[in-house]
Amino acid sequence: LERLYAAVPAQPRRAGILASGHAEPAGWWGAGRAVDWSDTVAAVQTVAAALAVPVVVANDPDHAPWHPGRCARITLADGTLVGHAGELHPKVVAALELPERTVAAEIDVDVLVAASAEPVQARAFSTFPPALTDVALLVGSEVAAADVEAALRSGAGESLESVALFDVYEGEHVEAGRKSLAYRLTFRAADRTLTTEEVNGFRDAAVAAAASATGAVQR
Repeated sequence: LERLYAAVPAQPRRAGILASGHAEPAGWWGAGRAVDWSDTVAAVQTVAAALAVPVVVANDPDHAPWHPGRCARITLADGTLVGHAGELHPKVVAALELPERTVAAEIDVDVLVAASAEPVQARAFSTFPPALTDVALLVGSEVAAADVEAALRSGAGESLESVALFDVYEGEHVEAGRKSLAYRLTFRAADRTLTTEEVNGFRDAAVAAAASATGAVQR
């Protein structure tokens, strides 16, 4: 039996994500938002966070079948490859008859599971409402969104429940060599409803930490 197992090629467990259309529908509340490559990166980060595994996100300018400049390489802290996420190359989209600007991600689940050595500790459930606040930060184009997120987390304090990247923008009104990263910060206390002043203070502390670590400037 051992020889049979030895003869079987490696069969890592992999997970794929494919998305297109609207991430947020249009309505009276606004114009909505189309899915973009940052959504796939955020999805991979969510999976990694559920396993309590820190990951590093970096630009990968030339990795098929993704679009050059719209692909992220995702690794463990030691450089082990987890996978890639981003917008598919237009030629791939056309060949497969997918909707324009389809985004995708592929990750090695075994790598994440192996890196999750400790049991994930669930946080105590709070019956008090969450407080959400958004921040838009300008950083250099070479700065990884994961580094900015890590800095926000480090400065936000214990009431921070989650950080989610929901927009990446480079173009009009943003100077060359820089990009805008928008994050949604969710705060919640276990014993009370947070005041607006408290939430603003947590947000400002998070932004200050990001500014110190990455040179981020709030828009």
